[in-house]
Amino acid sequence: MPPLKAYEPIVGPQVIGELYLLAEKTKRWSVQNINSTAVGGGVAEILNRMIPFLQELGINAKWDVIKGGEKFFKVTKKFHNALHGRVEEIGPDDFSVFDETSEMNNKNMELTADIMFIHDPQPIALINQKDSKRAKWIWRCHIDVSNPDERVWNFLRPFIDRYDAAVFSAPALSQPLPLRQFLISPSIDPLSDKNKDLPDEMIRNVLERFAIDPEKPMVTQISRFDYLKDPLGVIDAFEIVQHHLDCQLVLAGGEATDDPESTEVLDKVRERAASNPDVHVLAIPSGSDLEINALQRASAVIVQKSIKEGFGLTVSEALWKAKPVVASAVGGITLQIAHKYSGLLCHSVEGAAHAIKQLLQNPEYATKLGQNGHEHIKQSFLLTRHLRDYLLLFLSLFYDGDVITL
Repeated sequence: MPPLKAYEPIVGPQVIGELYLLAEKTKRWSVQNINSTAVGGGVAEILNRMIPFLQELGINAKWDVIKGGEKFFKVTKKFHNALHGRVEEIGPDDFSVFDETSEMNNKNMELTADIMFIHDPQPIALINQKDSKRAKWIWRCHIDVSNPDERVWNFLRPFIDRYDAAVFSAPALSQPLPLRQFLISPSIDPLSDKNKDLPDEMIRNVLERFAIDPEKPMVTQISRFDYLKDPLGVIDAFEIVQHHLDCQLVLAGGEATDDPESTEVLDKVRERAASNPDVHVLAIPSGSDLEINALQRASAVIVQKSIKEGFGLTVSEALWKAKPVVASAVGGITLQIAHKYSGLLCHSVEGAAHAIKQLLQNPEYATKLGQNGHEHIKQSFLLTRHLRDYLLLFLSLFYDGDVITL
């Protein structure tokens, strides 16, 4: 991956210089990130980019992943859905499975850093080691817990309350807590394989490989196959548009190792799409970043019709490529899209269909939205801003007034 200096033409030398200045004050502390999967999903993607940059800045940063079996990840998927407000059947056995796996991880994981950075609910019970460690503990919540299932939230709350700080992506996604809260939005890496400029020939080759017509306008949603991403609703909206315009739909995404529900969703999407030759369902292996990049760049309109969303980095990715985006007005998507300025927000299948049709029929308007979206992402949602926010977070944990506590 490129060094930080390679980002100067995008963000300016002052931004990179500031990162090195902040790092000088923070590199005395080691940082250990822990989440539930090394592959698939936005958290793993961010950490894959973040850790090398922190190390380049001289910070002793590392990343570990908890262990868990099929039962555990089925339970944590239920928790994930329930925290987003979806109705799930959750019983005492589910909580027992979570406790048993958490106890196993607490026995087997070596937590040695000055700053323990725990991501999402799956590893949250590692806080049980806090009493024996002098570290500062951060819980980073990447999902929307504004309207959670009370049983799950009340189960997790005693763990959360023991952390020194909690980080949310936006105020509207959080809960009142008796600890310091920080608001830090996720980010994209503009020079990663998923976001860097691609030659036209590579884009054409990807379309050819997936048997996609390069001459027919493409409507695309890039997301893991998840009910909360509403891929079936995307097909419904597309078919409304298809009555008026000749176009094609691409639904592309991978499967996360901590999401056992994704195979079921993918099967249902394939079944729903089977009768429509203009709907392309692509189960792309993890790490297919160049393919995803090419599909986004070949698209006339990008869709993100999530029912619930923690942030939705696919929106940032599309806007960075100056693509017009139609997305649900949920979660962190509303931070990325100002309606009718940097994209179009929708609230229903019919609303999504209307917005898609409007953009396909008005290319100049679509282009303007995409240009505005690109500038917004450049200013607010690139990795360099994310790094700065994390460095400031680390500093704040050890400051007591004007004094740094060690």
